[in-house]
Amino acid sequence: MRAQFVLSEIGVGLRRNLTMTFAVIVSVALSLALFGGSLLMSDQVSTMKGYWYDKVNVSVFLCNKSDAESDPNCAKGAVTADQKKEIVADLDKMSVVDTVTHESQDQAYKHYKEQFGDSPLASSLTPDQMQESYRIKLTDPEKYQVIATAFDGRDGVQSVQDQKGILDNLFELLNGMNWAARAVMALMLVVALMLIVNTVRVSAFSRRRETGIMRLVGASGFYIQAPFIMEAAVAGLIGGAVACGFLVVARYFIIDHGLALSEKLNLINFIGWDAVLKYLPLILVTSFLMPALAAFFALRKYLKV
Repeated sequence: MRAQFVLSEIGVGLRRNLTMTFAVIVSVALSLALFGGSLLMSDQVSTMKGYWYDKVNVSVFLCNKSDAESDPNCAKGAVTADQKKEIVADLDKMSVVDTVTHESQDQAYKHYKEQFGDSPLASSLTPDQMQESYRIKLTDPEKYQVIATAFDGRDGVQSVQDQKGILDNLFELLNGMNWAARAVMALMLVVALMLIVNTVRVSAFSRRRETGIMRLVGASGFYIQAPFIMEAAVAGLIGGAVACGFLVVARYFIIDHGLALSEKLNLINFIGWDAVLKYLPLILVTSFLMPALAAFFALRKYLKV
């Protein structure tokens, strides 16, 4: 009988404050959708780091005749055969080096023509203007500085470039976007909590006569508060379900049937459905507990029970 009374009061409260209930649902849905999105973005960045860092190469570019005339790092002339042998021997001794791939000037020219054949500069370049290089795959991409320290400034070496530095700039941008999403999520969460507190207080004020009678007949504080707490929890749970729907729809249409099919983004290793599904229960539990706790603390002061 008591459960039936509580459920009936929940329905009455939700209908009586329909506009504010709708506002709570929308704000909870948006804040938790951003929360889930930020968690998925973090997973995506971590996955991309693991995928791309494993493919990072350090490139040691060697001086050619053109560099000897224009580049201060090659002031002593183009690289010699003895200098190349020393570089290869030193690379073989390094424990951080996994594999070394040599790229000749002709190969560099061929690769350049394949990638930038349409550019005006490509027609004026010749193979002897290209730089010979060693592409080095490291056992640990974080130890790039070992290679840079050993070869940067050495005779015959024009420069040492680490692809990880380019990727780091990309990941910093993605992380910045992720933190921006979290800031908006926090703002929306505060708005949702304020709406929940106000909705519960308006509901309690509109039923102050009923709660007064319940006090007179000796009803417990929890029994008085239960309908109001459950109203907030149900509204929050609906918002959480909507947030889960947003994430599932976004994954299906934006990723699976959008970005993942783009030829320009086929090198991105997108996270799978398992990453999405593992966060849905967390969102639903949060959407239920957060409004319930907010309503509980608001009512303790308002109803003085």
